[in-house]
Amino acid sequence: MAKKEKSEYIIQAVSHALDLLEQFHDDVDELGVTELSKRLKLHKNNVFRLLATLESRGYIEQNKATENYRLGLKSLELGQTFIKQMGLLRQAKPILERLVSECNETSYVAIFKDGFIVYLDVVETDLTVRVVSRVGSRLPAYCTAAGKIHLAHMSDEEIAETLPAQSMHQYTPTTITDMAKLKAELKKVAEQGYAIDDEEMDPGVRCVAAPIRDYTRRIVGAVSISGPSMRIPDERIDNKLIDLVIKAGEDLSTRLGFHK
Repeated sequence: MAKKEKSEYIIQAVSHALDLLEQFHDDVDELGVTELSKRLKLHKNNVFRLLATLESRGYIEQNKATENYRLGLKSLELGQTFIKQMGLLRQAKPILERLVSECNETSYVAIFKDGFIVYLDVVETDLTVRVVSRVGSRLPAYCTAAGKIHLAHMSDEEIAETLPAQSMHQYTPTTITDMAKLKAELKKVAEQGYAIDDEEMDPGVRCVAAPIRDYTRRIVGAVSISGPSMRIPDERIDNKLIDLVIKAGEDLSTRLGFHK
């Protein structure tokens, strides 16, 4: 008997329930039944049943004031469990804390997921003017320092698959939206071992990032320093921040079993 493809084992109702949960992302806090029905292309009765099931387990809750639905505490607990179980995060915290003590700028650890950079943890500076924490946010890889670290170690085919040229949005005047220019930048990143975001995602914000590798020598994340451009001129990047972030990346890689 021929072996079945994994897709043949998919349970449609479970797939629809997950589709529903995934509608709550980025700035979407609450959604009503009608909107969910449109988004999922499902009859309202089916949406009601999915919501009732997820609500009974705590993954969805209803805002009684608006009658709309939002993610429940169980979704948060599941996400937190995932984060806690990641060895990368357990090892990263003390290194991020040391990095902030050395430069007093906000520092992140981030991973690459489905073409985006996801910030997993942060240690913030105690200075009043600082970048907004983006833990849990998904940001485009091509205009973030952490994202460039990952893209720089991909083949042209992987980049084309991950980053269609038409999807490169111009966020600021310095955002690189030309594929040839981006590839030249990524070649430079791969050679020098660090990446810079020069106000490419947010005006007035600069970042420096370095790779994190595990025992298989694979890049599993990036560590970055982020702050307002007025505090991060070229001289400070060249004379201090590059060395600090590279060392942080190397130390974290060593903790994950990487050997040169």
